[in-house]
Amino acid sequence: MKKFLNSVDTVLTESLDGFVAAHSDILVLGEGHKFVRRRELKPGKVALISGGGSGHEPLHAGLVGHGMLDAACPGQVFTSPTPDQMVEAVAGVDTGAGCLYIVKNYEGDVMNFDMAAEMSEGVLQVVTNDDVAVEDSLYTTGRRGVAGTLVVEKIVGAAAEEGRALAALKALGDRVNASTRSMGVALTSCTVPAAGRPTFEIGEGEMEFGVGIHGEPGRRRDQLKSADAIAEEICTAISNDLGAAARGKALLFVNGFGGTPSMELYLMYNAARKIFETQGVTVVRSLVGSYVTSLDMAGCSITLSMLDEETAKLWDAPVHTAALRWGM
Repeated sequence: MKKFLNSVDTVLTESLDGFVAAHSDILVLGEGHKFVRRRELKPGKVALISGGGSGHEPLHAGLVGHGMLDAACPGQVFTSPTPDQMVEAVAGVDTGAGCLYIVKNYEGDVMNFDMAAEMSEGVLQVVTNDDVAVEDSLYTTGRRGVAGTLVVEKIVGAAAEEGRALAALKALGDRVNASTRSMGVALTSCTVPAAGRPTFEIGEGEMEFGVGIHGEPGRRRDQLKSADAIAEEICTAISNDLGAAARGKALLFVNGFGGTPSMELYLMYNAARKIFETQGVTVVRSLVGSYVTSLDMAGCSITLSMLDEETAKLWDAPVHTAALRWGM
């Protein structure tokens, strides 16, 4: 294993120290490295809080700032944050209008966020489950929450910035999640620092089709195919799952898992866009890049989120975070 490390025991805290120092104009680190929050809080605004295991950067801490999250709770690598982290984040960012948790559908995340919600007042939750690859896995009950989580955080974050109420934001988040589907493919494994070896073995000419963002298995192990063939299967699975809803305007998001160069991500975007547009989708918004990663894994996911006039406007609304910035 070759990584820039001092110690596997301090990799998360040292990374968080560097991250917040690099973005000190917009971020503050909570006591004990339990959460990252916006430097400037907006009184009377519903606070959005998310989090999960580290290793998926820039999700979630990189999405804290104006127009998105108010706080993010980082767990150890691929490990859910603990309930006390979320409780302290609520205390750190709730300005009186309540808090909305945005939670990826993994068993540990859901359990710990549920416990934290019971320990705090004025908290509601949106659970994301956009992955169409599998219904169940070792990491979750039901569909996994993956790259579509970013779409929910951006759109709901913009609505929160407008001053919408807590219940309305939850309803919007649930609606965006229901309109969003994702699926990924891995060409290599990732290496968790504490393990020091790849999470799974995969041959030079193989791919893991439908992989999760922790390296957990997907639909099947298969021989490596052309980019067009991979995109065709993923896009068809997404369209079939959305059914009649997969018609009209949409956001197309091609996400890298950490070890895939931009050149290949844009190639996959080109392939996916052509396929979706032959199926009745009009791509009106786009995002390409490594935003929901799996450490150093080579691979990508494709996310399609159907848009209406309201959600397109909220996607376009100004945002200023470490990872996403526009309109400011």
